[in-house]
Amino acid sequence: MTDTAFTAQDIATFLQENPGFFDEHAEVFATLQVPHPHGSRAISLGERQILTLRERTRELEWRLNELVRNATANETIGSHVAKWCCRLLSECDPQLVPGEIALGLAEQFGLNHVALRLWNLSDLPDHGYGEPVSDDVRTFTDSLKTPYVGADTAFEAVAWLDAKPKSLALVPLRLEADGAAVGLLVLGSDDPERFTPEMGTTFLESVGQLASAALHRLNPASPKA
Repeated sequence: MTDTAFTAQDIATFLQENPGFFDEHAEVFATLQVPHPHGSRAISLGERQILTLRERTRELEWRLNELVRNATANETIGSHVAKWCCRLLSECDPQLVPGEIALGLAEQFGLNHVALRLWNLSDLPDHGYGEPVSDDVRTFTDSLKTPYVGADTAFEAVAWLDAKPKSLALVPLRLEADGAAVGLLVLGSDDPERFTPEMGTTFLESVGQLASAALHRLNPASPKA
């Protein structure tokens, strides 16, 4: 008589190819013992399946809760953006638009420090938000293709804020998507986790686009010949 050694894969293959095995041999299924996933004792195969289903259920519940939290946060952000946009649209005086951009963001999003500087806009006065900035700032702003977020506060523009923040966002403003920058929005927070390199910048890009659109009122198109 020849001894035949079965591997674990042989047994697994057999069970896959014979799905009715445990129906025909119910007593085998009932007496099978497997290791407990979180202990040293053995449990029945049925108990192990129940534990596995419970773990999967907990994982699905965690994912669902995470989706709900994200959806709630996005809804809150959307509501604040809408209120901010309403302020921009309802301002009749173009000269007051820069203030609505900066102060509106500070109020709607609870920011500790906000600064804004603008340039190359035909109807912009040379004081306040139109106060002259250095060529270095203009060159740096032009180089920003997406907003900067992080804890580095050594930028020249940080001096525009009333105090040094723990985290920072720098948002370039452009009248045209691929055009030269006409301003820099500086958002600072006393929370070091408010603006981090790991966070996405989609929301800040939208803020920059909306603010830039409002700035067209300070740079009316020249009359056509």
